[in-house]
Amino acid sequence: MSTSTASPVRRLLGEPERTAIGASRAALLLLAVGFGALSAAGTDVSLRTQMIAYLVGMVALNLPHGGYEHFSNLRRRGLPFGARYVGLYLGFVASFVALFVVAPLPALALAFGTAVAKGGHGDLRVMDALVGTEHLTTKPQRALAALIRGGAVMIVPAVFWTETYYSFTGIMLGVFDGRLAGPAASNPETFTTALGAVFGLGVVTHLGGGLVTSLRSTGGVSRSWLLDAAETLLLVAYFALVPVVVAIGLYFPLWYSLRQSARSMVVEQEQPDRTEGVSLVVAWGVLVVGALVTATVAAALWTVAPNPLAGGSLLSGAVAFYTIFVCVIAMPHVVVGEWLDFGRGIWYVP
Repeated sequence: MSTSTASPVRRLLGEPERTAIGASRAALLLLAVGFGALSAAGTDVSLRTQMIAYLVGMVALNLPHGGYEHFSNLRRRGLPFGARYVGLYLGFVASFVALFVVAPLPALALAFGTAVAKGGHGDLRVMDALVGTEHLTTKPQRALAALIRGGAVMIVPAVFWTETYYSFTGIMLGVFDGRLAGPAASNPETFTTALGAVFGLGVVTHLGGGLVTSLRSTGGVSRSWLLDAAETLLLVAYFALVPVVVAIGLYFPLWYSLRQSARSMVVEQEQPDRTEGVSLVVAWGVLVVGALVTATVAAALWTVAPNPLAGGSLLSGAVAFYTIFVCVIAMPHVVVGEWLDFGRGIWYVP
């Protein structure tokens, strides 16, 4: 859109999707710098404050966006497809809940893996649409990029906030009478150090490989590689400097959801015929039904969990329970909403 025809607001802010991407970067940078400064000054944010920030970020800000991703993906695609989609989604939810009941530790490991997949693959599609992936020319490069970006969400906090990380992991397992086992339980410091070393090697390999590809294809350092490097290092710094409970609680609304909203705007501009809006009544009805189903899943999880609050305080128990609940609905969100949807997917880029 040219400046001659753009609205005054659009001329002031620029393209809204670019503004959203910039806002996501600015939000994480400000939080990283702010908490880094607090740490340097010897000031700690209380765990109670961290947990409140987590619940505000994950419940009030992020949960509605997850429902919108499905709504945006399913509208105009017909009832036969939609029915299969919903059926598969509910089947995966039921299976995941059952896994938590019979094997809490493997279920939680799968949940953490889902967070990595959601953060990584979702961000990769945002890069395709807005940031650039010209330096990621092979499937292994793209897979590693997704693993590194998603891995920052789970691995970096484990390395830099080990005590809090494993404390909440234990509380989450306690919801289903589970216990941490293996090297993560017997020697968490050594385990997380090794995990961090592998992740660090992955970061170097990802950025180094992208740089080599950029130099070979363009004869210089491409803009897409520079942005990828800056964002990757920003994610690492953010999860290293911001306390884990706050970091995860605010990452999804301020980074994941904001950037996916920007990707959605690009898709709607490029293919408006495929994402044409539905009537207000239909949209309202779909969102209400989705909210009721989500509430039903939460109630069912509460019912089958032996210790919904894990025997801890109300606040810590709520954080643990809600995290498991989000993981339960996030796994089919990724698998059904993206990987099994070969026609479009929740992270669709034309």
